[in-house]
Amino acid sequence: MGVAKSEDGTSIYYERHGSGPAVLFIHGSGGHHAAWWQQVAALRDRYTVVTVDLRGFGNSDSSMPEFDGQDFPGDVLAVLDQEDLTDVLLVGQSIGSVAALRAGLSRPDRVSGVALGHSMGGIDHPELSELVAADRAEAVKLPVIDRLLSKGFQTGEPARTFLFQQMGTFNVAKMADLRNLSTGGPSIEEVVASPVVVTFLAGENDAVLRVSTVRRAHELVEGSRLEIVPNAPHSMYWEMPEQYNAAIVRIREDLTQRKAQA
Repeated sequence: MGVAKSEDGTSIYYERHGSGPAVLFIHGSGGHHAAWWQQVAALRDRYTVVTVDLRGFGNSDSSMPEFDGQDFPGDVLAVLDQEDLTDVLLVGQSIGSVAALRAGLSRPDRVSGVALGHSMGGIDHPELSELVAADRAEAVKLPVIDRLLSKGFQTGEPARTFLFQQMGTFNVAKMADLRNLSTGGPSIEEVVASPVVVTFLAGENDAVLRVSTVRRAHELVEGSRLEIVPNAPHSMYWEMPEQYNAAIVRIREDLTQRKAQA
């Protein structure tokens, strides 16, 4: 475990486990570093696994009067610099994907790939924005827990469902604080021009972002990769960790092969 300092002096908590090629996980709006317990345990014998708390979440500084999602990429970069990591795969979950993409595009010297988990990563494109807005309009009709976890999981795994809901109680920042998260996001042209390999990672049954929207983003972002996990919900990392972890391994190994062939 450690603490990195962002450019504005904010203390950012992170943990580093294992050794090997690096994978850094960035949580969503209801998570923090401990949300990745099923990933750390499964992947640390193979990779350097880093988890981070964005400002306002978990153990990071939460003393500021308001939270700006525009600062999140800098929080990630502070950890990369502190640990002097290169050839990193950044894995974002939902809002964490926005921070992951911006951080990766700004520092390709440290980041080889970005996995956009259940998110467009804040890409600024009119067609994608329209599709995402339509998906969100449908999602808000559901109770929050039903947007994130399947009904079957909630019924069959009440303890893990309860723990999932408790995760957010450790955070000060809330989704309502982060409405400008995607403001000024990168264009498709900027993403395509970057040497960073972008992968769209999504669940087939995501109630927040339809798989058709993710497929369209993949079509528009030339050179991107696509990982669709059958039957998986929005919070696939929690509900279906084996399938999720296998997808992360495929993405990480692809980056390693590309580097070897370069």
